[in-house]
Amino acid sequence: MKTPLLHFGLSILTAFFFTTSSSAEPLLTGEAPKIKSYPYKTSANVPRKMEVYFPPGHDPSKSKVPGLILFHGGGWAKGSLDQFRDACAYFASRGLVCATAEYRMLTKKEAKALPDGETRKRACIIDAKSAIRWYKENASELGIDPERIITGGGSAGGHISTLATLNPGLNDPADPKGFDTGVVAYLLFNPAYSDTDEKDPQVDVLRHLTPSMAPAIVFFGDDDKWKAGFDTAYAKLRKLGNTSMELHLAEGQGHSFFNKEPWKTVTLLAADRFLIKEGLLSGEPTLDSPETGEALLHES
Repeated sequence: MKTPLLHFGLSILTAFFFTTSSSAEPLLTGEAPKIKSYPYKTSANVPRKMEVYFPPGHDPSKSKVPGLILFHGGGWAKGSLDQFRDACAYFASRGLVCATAEYRMLTKKEAKALPDGETRKRACIIDAKSAIRWYKENASELGIDPERIITGGGSAGGHISTLATLNPGLNDPADPKGFDTGVVAYLLFNPAYSDTDEKDPQVDVLRHLTPSMAPAIVFFGDDDKWKAGFDTAYAKLRKLGNTSMELHLAEGQGHSFFNKEPWKTVTLLAADRFLIKEGLLSGEPTLDSPETGEALLHES
């Protein structure tokens, strides 16, 4: 039976988030998207929330647009939806239905109690898969095309979104049947892939890369210690024959550089152009490049 579209409260104005986010300047000047909050599942007896951002004037009965769902970072143990509220509001203003979702994060005590060979990352991935399935199951009511779902995230969220779509395991038995977690593109902000994940094959990106992995744009600071793990995965993907992943570097920047201006705007502009190239957005980006001249280096 389809999960009902219950929401926790009234729609709220995006402007609220822009006055409380870490952005130095608002990213939007036009009409703010509507935002609704939904419980997409319950895990460990806690409702897990998804915030959905609707384009201005979006009518689900008349329009089915691509859907974007992003997962926050925080070392698989912390973090909040605030990380991608600006991104969701911006891409909603460009015509996508966007979402950012919570997920279960094990406490230190719970993580220590795991059997040998298992890591806390599994719980995060299980909930991310549930979130993507819920998004597809409710596509008609949300006004999205379930065949054109984009995912991604930052740091741990980038890892989670990758495994949620590539690993056929780690499924919640309570998830609705008949909905896969496949996507058509990724927005990955310094995804935290680690060589130590080989100890738990279920969370090891290297075990699940395929030649058919959907196109991705990836952002890294060239001074980010997590880049080494990504480089290994990137090399393996290319060895498999997949050349659809774009790598964009920020010189002199470290981990999570994209969370602050001017790099937030720079990365969103690049992500926008990537989605245009993939046929998932149309028109031109509505953000201006920073006057200070920061730019990304594109490595093919």
